[in-house]
Parts: sequence; C-alpha cells; structure tokens
Amino acid sequence: MLPLAMTVGAVIYLILHYVPSFNEEGYMSVARNLQPVLVSLMLFLQLNTVAPTDLKFHKWHFILIAVQALLFAVFAFIAAGSSSAGGRILLESAMLCFICPTAAAAGVITSKIGGSLPGIMTYTVLSDTLASLLIPLMIPMVHPAADMSFLAAFWAIIKRVFSILVLPCVLAWLIRYLLPGVQRWLAKYVGWAFYVWSVGLVLALSLATGALVTSRIGLLLTLGIAVVSLVCCIFQFWLGRRVARGYGRVESVTAGQALGQKNTGFIIWLGFRYMTPVTSVAGGLYAIWHNLVNSYELYKSRQNG
Repeated sequence: MLPLAMTVGAVIYLILHYVPSFNEEGYMSVARNLQPVLVSLMLFLQLNTVAPTDLKFHKWHFILIAVQALLFAVFAFIAAGSSSAGGRILLESAMLCFICPTAAAAGVITSKIGGSLPGIMTYTVLSDTLASLLIPLMIPMVHPAADMSFLAAFWAIIKRVFSILVLPCVLAWLIRYLLPGVQRWLAKYVGWAFYVWSVGLVLALSLATGALVTSRIGLLLTLGIAVVSLVCCIFQFWLGRRVARGYGRVESVTAGQALGQKNTGFIIWLGFRYMTPVTSVAGGLYAIWHNLVNSYELYKSRQNG
C-alpha cells in the first residue's frame, strides 16, 4: 500500500499539472484542507482502543521526549540564523523529522517484533503533546509571518496543531467514559485507520510533489533532503533502542519504534503549511525509510522467532 499510495499521489498531481484542461488548483485546495482532517481521523480511530489507564510511563519515555525537544530546538535556532537558502531547507527538513510525533499505527509493528503496545501508545500521546506545545513556539521564530506578530502566529499554529494531535485524543477518551456503547462500536472499526492513512498519504504525496515541482530546486538539493531524512530516520531508531537498552529487550524495541516510526503525513502537512513547502518532501522520503527499517525488523524478528 505504501508504494501504491505514494505513486498514485505523485501521478495525480503530475497529470493535473501538465494537462492544461484539468483543474490543478481545485484538487490541491481540497488536498490541503482534507489531509489534516484525515490525520486527525486516523489518530481518533486508533486512540479508541487505548484507555488513559493503559498509559504506563517509564524513564526512557522522558529521556527520549527531552532529546526530541532538544534536537528540534537546536536545528530551529540554527535554521533561524542561516543565510543559505539550500542550507535552510536541509535544516528545516531535519527539524520536521525530529519533532514529528510517533505514528498512530506504530503499535502494530511494535507488537509484531516483540515490543510493548502500552509503552508505545504512551509515547505516542507524549510526542503528540510535545509537538502541540513546541511547534507553535519555534515555527514563528524560523518563519516569521510578515502580516502578524509572534503571538498571533503562535496562536494560529497552536489552534491547527492542537486540533490535529490533541483533540482526537481528548475526544476519544470523552467518548470512552461518557458514551461507552459508542466507544465499543467505534473500536470495531479501528482497522479503517489503515485506509484513512492510505487516502491521506495519496493527498500528502500530491502536496509534496507539487511543492517539489513548483520550487524549481535542483537535483543536488533534492538528494540532500533524501540524505537528511535517511540519517534522521536511522539515528532515531538507533537512539531509541540505545537509550532503553538497559531496561530490557522489550523496552528497547519499543523505544526504537517510538522514536523512529513517524506520522509522516503530519511531516508533509506541517512542511507544506508552515515551513518552506519543499521540505514536505522530507516526509514522503521518511515514510520510505522508516518502512524499510520496519521491513528489516520484521524479517529479523521472524528469523529469530
């Protein structure tokens, strides 16, 4: 589904862009507005299977959250002071890769390779909260809006990020305790999150392809984004496992997935909406890298099992 969704998204944009009779802007407007809704819906469906009592905190959760926040902040400060357009794009790509929350579907892979489902869902909620707080603080510094103050930009971003990451969690838990019958009914359809993710990925790749085509950046810079996203991906999988290694194999596997497997649709939306739009390509490439890592981990798990 991953290569199919990515290919379809890119092809749809290219057809609309290069065939004059098609309405490219109409489709792109729909994609820009619908894609964050689909990200929220996917999270909501997944979180219907998780109760607040399922969240079990470990020391490695807070170590990794602190590292994630620090790396994002460091790259944001460097990007804010960068005078090189190409260097700024690469720095922003790294920012997106580090601040992006854990994928809502990360628990599926984690369970298959011997990790802890409650452990990774706990980190998913923590990383969503971190992104909701830190992104509105740092993005206006890196990309100051010409038509609004820092506080106005902060409030505009926090409303959008909160609605995408935190609101689905709050809504799912309110339904769990106030409307348990509805919660049980929704839990039957948690598998639909996969199809929501697929449609969202199609739209996300259309936006990323559009940003790449209209940016007119060269091949060297495109390759630079690919390298940055690959290094960030491998580093985060390695770091997660390294930090939690002292807590046992189960926690080490869980921490690697928690830090390494990202909600790449969110990366693409955030890059396109609030950063230099071409940095959204980093999200599409990160999706390839983290799925390749997951494929290898599944293979090794079967070999060892």
